[in-house]
Amino acid sequence: MLQITSAQQFLKNWRFIDLFAGIGGFHYALKSFGAECVLASEIDKKAAKQYYTNHGLLPEGDITELQAENIPKYDILCAGFPCQAFSISGKQGGFGDPRGSLFFELIRIIQDTKPKILFLENVKNINRHNGGETIKTIQKELENIGYTIFIETLNTSNFGLPQNRERTYFIAFNNSDFPNPQFTFPKMNLSSSLKKILEGNPKNAKYIEREDITYSDKIIDESKETSNRPLQIGKISKGRQGERIYHISGHAITLSAAGGGIGAKTGIYLVNDKLRKLTGRECARIQGFPESYVLPKTELEAHKQFGNSVSVDVIQYILTEIGNTVKSNERTSTTRLEYS
Repeated sequence: MLQITSAQQFLKNWRFIDLFAGIGGFHYALKSFGAECVLASEIDKKAAKQYYTNHGLLPEGDITELQAENIPKYDILCAGFPCQAFSISGKQGGFGDPRGSLFFELIRIIQDTKPKILFLENVKNINRHNGGETIKTIQKELENIGYTIFIETLNTSNFGLPQNRERTYFIAFNNSDFPNPQFTFPKMNLSSSLKKILEGNPKNAKYIEREDITYSDKIIDESKETSNRPLQIGKISKGRQGERIYHISGHAITLSAAGGGIGAKTGIYLVNDKLRKLTGRECARIQGFPESYVLPKTELEAHKQFGNSVSVDVIQYILTEIGNTVKSNERTSTTRLEYS
């Protein structure tokens, strides 16, 4: 998580709501720029409990029961809307999947409350889902209710966090507040490596002992950081998903809330000549969560929750660019976008 100075807190006096909130990745990012969360919604009770523990705000439950008249006045809507219906690792039911149809609950809330800015996130595969028709529908729905939308796929690996995680981000500006928004997504190429965030001899690490292990003859120069990508150096059994072994000089594979195999959710890494999965704290670090974050009681739940989360640093870098758009708009508008 980036350290934002008071001079950079351009969102002071701004309010946001956090829908499909998970454990609060969006919350950390927006709060760092001075914004206040006035409502969160998360149907998963364990994730909601973690949200309350770490943010002091208990999320509402089912978003379909959330009515506009019960939402406090706010400026920014954040939502990592459910990705399972669009993920390449799922059945890709899209809007026909009950989880995919929840996007239209977002449209309902947006139409009824008209926030100034929308900040949405989903899996990379949403770009090509249903031959590209899904993302066209999303864009059309938002444009029809008065928003200018910008879409980009970014990889967490390029933002100083050692995890290969490609996600598609949607930034939309209300045309009434931003008549001609000028926005560009951040282009970063920061270096990092998994070995820099590992815990020293963690008691809760899950070590893996198997006889069907095969290592490659790939030579890794451990004296320097490698390119920002996972480095596979071996496999267990046939090397299917969850059975691949990676070097800690590279990056972690994408954290996942699901997935099978012995290395499910985090992948398998060779650490001090032993094979193990990542710990909950290590997952928190490669998602950009602060050290003060209180972890859930079990490693299994931590893996699931961080696999569902947004990467905090990426959100912060995007927010910096949103700040530039806000400042540019204020210079050309007679109405300042802040509460009096």
